[in-house]
Amino acid sequence: MRRFPPERIVCLTEETVETLYLLGQEDRIVGVSGYAVRPARVRREKPRVSAFTSADIPKILALCPDLVLAFSDLQAKIVADLARAGIAVHLFNQRDLPGCLAMIRTLGALVGAPGEADALATRLSGRIDDAASKNLGRPRPRVYFEEWDAPMISGIGWVSDLIAQAGGDDVFADLSRQPAAKDRIVTPEAVIAARPDVILASWCGKRVNPDRIRARPGWDAIPAVASGRIHEIKSPLILQPGPAALTDGFDAIRAALHPVKEALVP
Repeated sequence: MRRFPPERIVCLTEETVETLYLLGQEDRIVGVSGYAVRPARVRREKPRVSAFTSADIPKILALCPDLVLAFSDLQAKIVADLARAGIAVHLFNQRDLPGCLAMIRTLGALVGAPGEADALATRLSGRIDDAASKNLGRPRPRVYFEEWDAPMISGIGWVSDLIAQAGGDDVFADLSRQPAAKDRIVTPEAVIAARPDVILASWCGKRVNPDRIRARPGWDAIPAVASGRIHEIKSPLILQPGPAALTDGFDAIRAALHPVKEALVP
């Protein structure tokens, strides 16, 4: 980094944007991903410089960032281009619930706000633990989470972790530890055999079509389909590994698994 704490930060994914706002560090942000929508005011306050697997490198360089924040191997080429241009980059790669909390604490340390970040992570973790404690003794529905429909891709680690904390059992929990989407591809026959009680779907970048799910050959035998328990969770809430998933995404999972509303710890 050119200076510490960095004064000019570009965020190439949504979760670091939201985290910096929650830490009161939003004035450091000079550019964001086009998918950043939390908080809502970010869309009018910060220039958009990237999609997910592509970025406007000249526009980023013109912002003279001290630090660029990226995520996962899918942004490796962007990171390499920025590194060759002399820009400091931190690539996060969290894939499970502990990793999401670690990201918050690491980001806090990077911007000189470790105490605030630890408090945020502790609060989010405590909220989830409190909700999980209310599931003791309850039946645990079997859950299939569909991240994409063609090919069918099951949920990643943090999604599986949140399903467990919400009181459900991910039918493909073993696959959720695979970081690459290609390694989480499942067949229609495997889902039928798993007999999920609930289907949660979040097709990144497009609206879920429950009728299309119901119409899949043989799926009328799945308990979730027979009982009409197919629920969409909007991708900005659950497919970004940060505060959104740990709050509104988690709440959406809980509401789908246990329809009776409960008061949550704020």
